Amino acid sequence: MADLAVIEMANKLAEECLAVQKETGEDRLFMQVGDVLGASSQTLEEAFLTAIRTRMAEIQGRTFLAKRLQAHRAAQTPE
Repeated sequence: MADLAVIEMANKLAEECLAVQKETGEDRLFMQVGDVLGASSQTLEEAFLTAIRTRMAEIQGRTFLAKRLQAHRAAQTPE
């Protein structure tokens, strides 16, 4: 397991990367960042990719739930 400093760096970098991805529309930018990190530190690369993937999974989960709730509410609305 990576030390706390590495995890903190990875988390901060993941947040920044997702913000840049959103602004630029480059949805695979995190892969390029991972490659850059891996050239110097496999430990930071792995922590970063874990941080990115968990955040992206959360976004997908929240999007799924929002769509399900929207569909449910639409079905409940009388015409």
